This record gives sequence, C-alpha cells and structure tokens, in this order.
Amino acid sequence: MQQSADIVIVGSGVGGSSLAFSLAETGRKIVILERGDYLNDTPEARDDVAIFQKGFYKSTEEWLGTDGESFLPGNYYYVGGNSKFFGAVMYRYRKEDFGARPHLDGGSPGWPIQYEDLEPWYERAEDVFQVRGAIDQDPTEPPHSSPYAHPPVPDEPAIAAVRSRLQKAGIHPSSLPLAIDLEEWLKRAETGWDAFPNTGLGKIDAEAGPLARALLHPNVSVVTGASVSRLETDASGHRVTAAVFVKDGVEQRIRADVFAVAAGAVQSAALLLRSANNAHPSGLGNSSDQLGRNFMNHNTTAMLTLDFRAPNTAVYQKTLGFNDYYNNDNEYGYPLGNVQLLGHITGNILKANFPVAAPAWVTKLIARYAYGWFLTSEDLPNPESRVMIKDNRIVMHWIRSNMRAHEALIKKTRSVMRKAGFPIVLTHTFGRKTTSHQCGTARLGNNPALSVVDPNCRSHDIENLYITDASVLPTSAAVNPALTVAALAIKAGAAIGKG
Repeated sequence: MQQSADIVIVGSGVGGSSLAFSLAETGRKIVILERGDYLNDTPEARDDVAIFQKGFYKSTEEWLGTDGESFLPGNYYYVGGNSKFFGAVMYRYRKEDFGARPHLDGGSPGWPIQYEDLEPWYERAEDVFQVRGAIDQDPTEPPHSSPYAHPPVPDEPAIAAVRSRLQKAGIHPSSLPLAIDLEEWLKRAETGWDAFPNTGLGKIDAEAGPLARALLHPNVSVVTGASVSRLETDASGHRVTAAVFVKDGVEQRIRADVFAVAAGAVQSAALLLRSANNAHPSGLGNSSDQLGRNFMNHNTTAMLTLDFRAPNTAVYQKTLGFNDYYNNDNEYGYPLGNVQLLGHITGNILKANFPVAAPAWVTKLIARYAYGWFLTSEDLPNPESRVMIKDNRIVMHWIRSNMRAHEALIKKTRSVMRKAGFPIVLTHTFGRKTTSHQCGTARLGNNPALSVVDPNCRSHDIENLYITDASVLPTSAAVNPALTVAALAIKAGAAIGKG
C-alpha cells in the first residue's frame, strides 16, 4: 500500500508532537506514525494496585543487555509516548549545562549552542505545555525573557511544612515547573500524577498539549498502530524516500519530502540502525559512527524520609525541589544534581517497591508518614555506552558514569533531611531497568565527524532527515529533559518551515 505526505514524523511523544505543532500552520500535509494507540480512560487509570503492582500499562517488549540478560525497560507506547506517564516536570536546562565543565568522574562536553540560543524556544514550549512555575525561587534558574504565564501549582499543607523545614535547614526549596492543570486533574480522582497515566486534560502531556494544538489543523493526522520497520533512501543515499511500516499485519509505505524520527532515544537509534543500506552500511546518517553511541540514562535514587510525628496528608505532593547542589558551589567543588519530590507514595505503591515481602497494613502505615524524593545526577556521554541491533533485537550497553557525584548528592541530601527533622532516611538507587530520561544516541553538533545532526536537528548526511527527540541531547544535564526536547523540536520545525 502506497501513501504520500509532505512531512512524515515517526513518534508522537514530546519531540514528535512538538515538531508537528511547530509545523502545523505551514499547511503542509503532516502524517505522524505512532506504533501505539490512544490511551483510553478505564478504572485502572487511577488504580495504584493495577498500575504499580500489576503493571497494567507496561509494555511486554524486552531488550537485551550485553551481559546476555533480557529485561523489561519500562517504556510506554501510546499516543503521547512516555509523557502520558511522566511527572510533568518541565525544567529548563540550567545555563551552565550548555557549557563544557568538569565533573567528579569526567567531564561534560558542552553544546554547540548556548542557553540564549534556545531561550526563545523554551518560551514557546512552556506556552504549549501550559507550564506553571516561578522564576524567583531557585538560585540556579536561568534568565527568562518573561515570567511563567501561570503561577506555581500550590503546595498542600503537609508540603508547605516540608518547604519551611528545608528553608530552616539552609536549603532553597523552589516550586517545580509543572505542566499540570490541578483542578482538572483532581476532578477525575484525587491521586498524584507522577507515573499515573493521563486520560484527560489535567496533565499537559505531548498529546494534550502540542499534539492537540497540531490536530486543530486539517493538514495534520495521526496513524496509530503503525510500527515503522525501516526508512528507505534513494540510490545516492542523500534523501529518504519512504517510511515502511506495519499496521494491522499489512506492510505499508509512505513517501514524503521530509522525514523526522522522534521515537525516543533508544527506538530512534534502533530504527536508523535497522535502516542500513548500500549507501549507509552502518545505519542511516551514521558516517560519524556516533549513531546509537553516547547513550545516557540519568543516575537516579529514590529517597524516603519519615517523621512519625508528622503524617503526610498530601494527595499529589509533587510541587517542590531544590538545586542547592546542582552546580559546583559545594564542598566537593563539582556539580552533584537535582532533588525533587516524587508523587505521593501510597501504601500500595510502597508495597510494589518494597525490598521484602510485607503485608499491606505495614506499607500503608509507613506510607502515612513518608515523603518520597527523586535524586538525579548527570550521566556523562561515553561512545561505548550504546544502543545496538542484533538479530533485529535491541541490545543495550549502558556504562554508568559519574557515580561518585551521585553518591555525594545522596550523602548531602540525607544530611539535609535529618537536619530538617526527618529521623529516618531510606534510599534505593535505580539501575538500567528504570528508564530515567534516556538520551544522547544521535548527538547534536557542528562537526559531522563527531555528531549525527546539526543544531537544527537535521542529519549531517541526509538532507531531508531530522531527529527531534532526546536522542539529540549532547549532555543529559541533571534535570528532566522534556522541555528541552520540546524546545529543540519547535526550533527544528521553524527551520523546516523555512525550507
């Protein structure tokens, strides 16, 4: 079956939907190919047992580690991608993240653009995701050309008390920038949103935000259940001519003038590697041999702080964080990372993640007094940390980096929490099965010998191929990357629109 379009986008997550939004007003026929379906509202959508204990929404797709062990990576495949389940935190990368700087165990190479180059696109991304926030609370907040359009999501009383305790401990807690319409979210059910699927308009994910705006234009459409197997080029290899996908068991082909891959850092690299041909024997756009390399997956730890004198009465909880150790102004002299609240941890969520078998009454009792935190440190790019394809299967080789900095962040945060009056502090550091902001497999750069795409996200090798997801991030920084992905995609759309 043959189809045609002006622009084909593979993937409807943050990068793909933001690109479609950016291009929608051009009037060009835009077709988004999404392997998943729309996520429908069902009772399981706010059921913490179904989600966290039974894994109702998890994909069964397995990846293979280079140690030979198969594992479930925890990625989601729906219209809107992983953002359907994200914590809705939309940080800008800090200004320092764009420059080269040393870390405890290595260095961050910096970007080919500066923060100022991306700032106008951050503004547009914050608008389409309706981000709520404040610019005057966090000392590391980079310059904004205008304030957030919406005030921060309010702290609940229990969290306001935690904010005060942290301030007394010498910390600068700040409101998280959140893509949440709180009233709309709580209208469906009184739960947190972190790791809960969005089946309405309360969480402004990729579907509810940029994709909804794009689909207001009749020239934009989505094909669901479309699993893209490869991209084809002309004989010279200079242009992509078609995307080949399978829908309902039938192989189909769609031709276009422009192709953008936005299937996620792992899946995008895998697709381009699978698309190798005579003109591109090592994968499309891979003359640099950097495709699939420099995979990064934040170093992350969950921290549980308990104070049996102060019950946690919060419903959603996830409204504050702090970046006091984000830059090098600490006794270690190096960047350590970000600390932010998790969504409220219920007894059922805690039971699903408890290190030993425990009855529900025990985990519910602990959860009543628990505050969950998410600690993030930068993972540094390494060309040997990579995505590969073997027998058409994704193979992951993640070489963890910068762990001394992460351990220092845990130590510093534990000390702060005890100073803030939490006598019990528990931690669990995540491994490769936790997909903590995968990025870096098609790095952005000026030098075609060292990168895969240029600063407008266009392939150095193929004139009509773009990559507009977290693959292109040259560094992982230590904050949630969704807003940066959206900003880069909107910026890429402006460049494509001029072509």
